[in-house]
Amino acid sequence: MVNISVVAQWCHCRMTCRMAALTVLRLPARLVEFHPHLKGTFLLHCICRRIQCRFYTKDIHKDLPDRGLGQYKELQSQFKRHLRATYSRFSNEPDHSVVYGRQNIYFVEGDGIYRMKNRQRKTEPEQVLNLGCISDYEDMQRWTIQRIRLSPEEKRLAATLKKNDTEKLRCVIVTLDQRDILTLEDVLSFEWATDEVFFYTIQESLKCQKVYRLDLTKNGSGICTVYEELEPDVFVEVSLSRDRQVLIITCSSRSSSEVYLVDLSDPRLKPILVQARQPELLYHVEHWRQNLIILANTGLGQEYQVVMAPLSKPSMVSWDKVFTPSPGTVLKDMDVVGGHCILVAMTANNELELIVVPLSRSREAYSLQLPMWACVIETKRPGLKDHLNTFEFLISSPVRPPVAYCLYPEEGHLSSGDMPSRFKKQQRNYITTRVTACSEDGTLVPVTLLHSLDCKRDTPLLVHVYGAYGEDVNMQFNPVKRLLLEQGWALAYCHIRGGGERGLAWQRQARVKGKHRGVEDLRACLSYLFSTGVSSPSRTALTACSAGAVPVGALCNVWPDMMRAVTLQSPFLDVLGTMEDPKLPLTVEDREEWGNPMENPEQRITIASYCPVYNITPQRYPSMLLTAYADDNRAPLVGVLKYVKKLKQAVQTHSNVTSESDGEPNIVVNIQPGSSHVGPDEWESMLDEEALQLAFLYNELDLEPPRPPYRKKI
Repeated sequence: MVNISVVAQWCHCRMTCRMAALTVLRLPARLVEFHPHLKGTFLLHCICRRIQCRFYTKDIHKDLPDRGLGQYKELQSQFKRHLRATYSRFSNEPDHSVVYGRQNIYFVEGDGIYRMKNRQRKTEPEQVLNLGCISDYEDMQRWTIQRIRLSPEEKRLAATLKKNDTEKLRCVIVTLDQRDILTLEDVLSFEWATDEVFFYTIQESLKCQKVYRLDLTKNGSGICTVYEELEPDVFVEVSLSRDRQVLIITCSSRSSSEVYLVDLSDPRLKPILVQARQPELLYHVEHWRQNLIILANTGLGQEYQVVMAPLSKPSMVSWDKVFTPSPGTVLKDMDVVGGHCILVAMTANNELELIVVPLSRSREAYSLQLPMWACVIETKRPGLKDHLNTFEFLISSPVRPPVAYCLYPEEGHLSSGDMPSRFKKQQRNYITTRVTACSEDGTLVPVTLLHSLDCKRDTPLLVHVYGAYGEDVNMQFNPVKRLLLEQGWALAYCHIRGGGERGLAWQRQARVKGKHRGVEDLRACLSYLFSTGVSSPSRTALTACSAGAVPVGALCNVWPDMMRAVTLQSPFLDVLGTMEDPKLPLTVEDREEWGNPMENPEQRITIASYCPVYNITPQRYPSMLLTAYADDNRAPLVGVLKYVKKLKQAVQTHSNVTSESDGEPNIVVNIQPGSSHVGPDEWESMLDEEALQLAFLYNELDLEPPRPPYRKKI
C-alpha cells in the first residue's frame, strides 16, 4: 500500500499515532479460533505480563508547583477498573499482526515470536525468537516487537523491536533452520530482497538518511551503503512493491519527494532515479508489469492523481495520466492489486470510499461505497503465500472495532467478515453524523460526530483535533472512546485545515503564514456544535496530542470560555522557541510547516501571534491536564514547563483581581520518565495514564462517575 503520508511523516514530525499493537497485547481473533488450545495459554501469559510490567512513580521535577494529581487518585483507581473491563471485551478483535509464510504463520507472544504450520490445528507453537536471547531477563521485559518480515523463501525472519518508553530501536535477523541470530541497532524501515540480501535504514536524531544493504552469504556477512541523502530536511525509507519485484527508496521532505528503485532480479545494482526532486512535487510509486503506477500531485490544484510510466523511462516526461478523481474527491492511498489500481478516497461528503481502476482500461473505473460509519482503513500486506489479486483490509471508527473486508477487483465484489453477535445490536445505537462548520473566511470545515443518544445542551462532549503536517486526526478504534460513548458522551472530531482530511490544499492553507486558519476552524466547529444543541461550553472538553496542542492552546488564549477542560498529551506548545533553536531535533525539517523565525522576520511575527506560550494573558482559563515525558525530543519538556509556569502565573494574577465564585481552574501536570512521544508502552502505565485523564474529565465537568464494572461471581 502506498501511504501518501509516508513513514517520514509519523517518524519525524511532532505527532502522536498510538498503534493498537503497542497498547494491548493480544492474539488476533481468527488465530484463536483457528487454534483454540492457544486461548488459555495466551490469557495466562497476559496475566503474567501485567504482573511483570512496571509503573514508574518517580517524581522527576520536584521543584514544580503542586502538580495536583492527588485529588484524582480515588477516581483514577475506579476508572482503571472500568478500563480493564473494557479492554478485556475487545481483546480479540481482528488485526493484521499475523504474518503468513509459505509453510507457517508467525505471531507475537510476550517473550518472543512463534510459528505454526499452516492449516494444522493440532501443532504446538514453535518459538523462533526469544527476547531473552538478545538481552537479559530484566531487560527483556522492556522491548516490544513492532514489525516482522519474512525472506522470500522463508529461510530468514527479521523483526524490529522498540525499547519501551524510549526511541531506541533494534532489528533482529533469525536464520530459521539454524536459529542463528544477528542484531542491528537503530533500524527503522527494512525489507528482504532475497533470502541473502537485506535492505534497511538507520535512525539517527529521529530521522533516516541512509540506506544500507546487508549480504548474508556462506562466506559471511557484509554491509554497504546503497544511498545517502545529503539534504538535512529529507527523510528516507525503504519498502517493497506489492508484487515484490522492486525495492522502493522514498526520500521525502514536507513538500517534495524523490524515489529510487532497485530491481530485485539483481539487488546489487545501483538504484535508479524515477524523477528528480522538484519544489512542491510529491509522488509515490508502485510497480506493475514493467510499468510504474505513480500517485503524484500533478492534478488540478496540485492534488493527487494516478499516472503511469514505463520502468525503462520513469521520469516525469513519460508520465501518462491514468485516473483523476472528480472535483471534491481527494485520494488518500493507492495500491496495485493484480491488474487494478485500488484507491482509498475521501468524498466531498467526508466519507471513505474505494475506487477501482482497471489499468488496461482505465475508463471503466468504478467506486465502492463503504459503511457510512467507516473512519479508518487499514490494509493488509500480502503474505508470501497470499493471492496477489485480492485486496484485504480492515475498517473501523473510534468506537467501532475493526471489521475485515476483502475486495475482488476483477469481479467488483466486496465481502465483509462477521461482527460478533454480542456487538451487532449495540452498534445500531451508535450514530455517526457528518456535518460542516463555516469558518471565518467561508471555508466549510468537516466535523465527524459520534453519539449514542440525542445530543442536548447538558451532553458531555469531548472534541478531538490535530491539524498539522497534512496528517488526519487519529480516528482508529479506541476502547476508551467506546467507554465514553456508552456513558452518554458525544465525541467530535474536527478536521481543521493543516491536516490532510481534504487533500494537499487543505494542508497548504494552514502552513506557515496560514496557521491562524486552523484556530479559526476549531472555533467555528465548536460554535456550530453549540448552536445546533450539541452540548455547551460548560460540558465541553478538548483533547489533543503533540502538534494538535497548538490550535487548542491558541484557542484557549483567545476564546477560553468555549470549553471547560482540556487534556494535552506530549504537547507542542513553544513553537517560536523551538523554531529558533536549530540544535533541537526536527527544527530544520519542521520549518517548512511552521516557518523560519531566524531568517524571516515576517514569519517570526506570524508564529508569535498564535504561539500558545507567548500569548498567555491573565483571564479565566479552562482546567488543563498536561501529560509530558521527561526526555521527549519531539516535543521538548522545557516548552511544556515554560507554558505551565506562565499559565499558573496568569491564572493567579486573574484570581487576585477578581472574585469568581467557582474558584480557580485546575492546572495539572503529569510528567513521566522516558523519551516516548506516543505514550507509555507498558500495559499498567497506559491504564494509569488513561484512567487519570478520565478522572480529570469527570471531575472538571462535574459528572457522576459510572457505576463499578459488573463482576461475575466465582
